[in-house]
Amino acid sequence: MAELPNKTNKPSRAEAEEAVRVLLRWAGDDPTREGLLDTPGRVTRAYEQYFGGYDIDPYAVLNRTFSETEGYDEIVLLRDIRFESCCEHHMAPIIGRAHVAYLPRNRVVGISKLARVVDAYARRLQIQEKMTSQIANTLDEVLQPHGVAVVIEATHQCMTTRGVHRPGTSLVTSRMLGAFRDNPTTRRELLAILQRPGIGAAAEG
Repeated sequence: MAELPNKTNKPSRAEAEEAVRVLLRWAGDDPTREGLLDTPGRVTRAYEQYFGGYDIDPYAVLNRTFSETEGYDEIVLLRDIRFESCCEHHMAPIIGRAHVAYLPRNRVVGISKLARVVDAYARRLQIQEKMTSQIANTLDEVLQPHGVAVVIEATHQCMTTRGVHRPGTSLVTSRMLGAFRDNPTTRRELLAILQRPGIGAAAEG
């Protein structure tokens, strides 16, 4: 089980706000001018939202499961889970969608919990590859299903707004465990479902 980050040495809010003022001065602006006076406070409050995943234990999120499924043992897929994350290399936004699937053994979990697990890992400093594995591994360890699959597609502003400047690109990562890795038929079934238009798209069409 992954451990939550140690917060023993977490700076105070005042220290965080002063750090923002330092960055504003470094960028070439004056943090004492009217338009920037409240910026340090706004930034620290925004960071509490951006990085709220550090306060969430994803294992605890999945603790409550349900066994009354009438023997359901087919794919459970929650697709198009929108998330916002932050690149740990440049602290630039990562914006994308996650598809999370599992093959239940005897129990299922509330679908909102799947989205919350995505948020728990997304709202941290991340790289997409690690985030994909963290979500899949957590579901596998807690639910112990026949299989887990996580597919993530995201745009990284660290390369669309800086550096190589390649807008329109996206990164796709996947992690397949259990039946989704070992059984080609199960994997093909999942990929075929993911290629279908969503309910909203079908209704619009």
